[in-house]
Amino acid sequence: MCGASEAHQRLCECDPGFRARRSLIHMQAETFMLNGRAAKSIDSGKIRTLPVVVHVVYSTPEENISVKQVKSQIKVLYRDYSAKNPDKTATPTPWKGLIIDSPIRFALAKKDPEGKPITGITRTKTDTALFGTHDEVKSSATGGVNAWPTDKYLNIWVCSLGEGLLGYAQFPTGPAATDGVVILNVAFGTVGTAAAPFNLGRTAVHEVGHWLNLNHIWGDSNDCTGTDHVSDTPNAMAPNFGKPAFPHVSCKNGPNGDMFVNYMDYVDDAAMVMFTHGQVARMHATLIGPRNAIGV
Repeated sequence: MCGASEAHQRLCECDPGFRARRSLIHMQAETFMLNGRAAKSIDSGKIRTLPVVVHVVYSTPEENISVKQVKSQIKVLYRDYSAKNPDKTATPTPWKGLIIDSPIRFALAKKDPEGKPITGITRTKTDTALFGTHDEVKSSATGGVNAWPTDKYLNIWVCSLGEGLLGYAQFPTGPAATDGVVILNVAFGTVGTAAAPFNLGRTAVHEVGHWLNLNHIWGDSNDCTGTDHVSDTPNAMAPNFGKPAFPHVSCKNGPNGDMFVNYMDYVDDAAMVMFTHGQVARMHATLIGPRNAIGV
């Protein structure tokens, strides 16, 4: 499962100003989507390339994943956010017209914070066998590695996770020291140790969506009252798993039912194939707003 909601709730309890900042960012996103600034950003033709630093944190040789595996994940991020994934043809007909190029791209960083040439990958040996959602992997003091400046880089930590976690992300306006995405090493990329059914790189696509301020498709309420704050995604009761058959109706959302093919659901990698226009607009509202410094 994804631990973004758990991490979010923890921040709400531990950081007195986090709820207020999240509320302001939500209102700002709504404003940018309603006044057309987000759409203008999408339609401008400008490509926004985000520099990525991948922090590989390992306790065994197998966890020290290869450069090839890391690059395979960056390739998936680039492809899926470009809407160039061939499997988007699996999108049910009612939703095919909602798919667009973001246009957000990803590339391994070429320079470190001091301007020195790098591969975009760091490697850290740890004595910690399994990490959780309490951000220990994001600090050298707790067995991980410190983030690079989070206004300049998308930090992705790759490690072994416990509690059935595939990954988690921090939403915008959280603490800078812990800003970024954490991915289970065997759910990262498409080669090497990546293991089915999470071996197509979609865990990172999902978690980066959270980092860009997307919520889960069902709104995390599990009772039909939740919302992901995006108008073109159907309301849904709960997450979907595996490879559902179309349609899967919940919350009176027939005839098409839940948009389980969306990257922000919980289905297997092979079943998630799309973002909607509304989700892309929300991502651009985030890049105009709280993440305006990265990739410019």
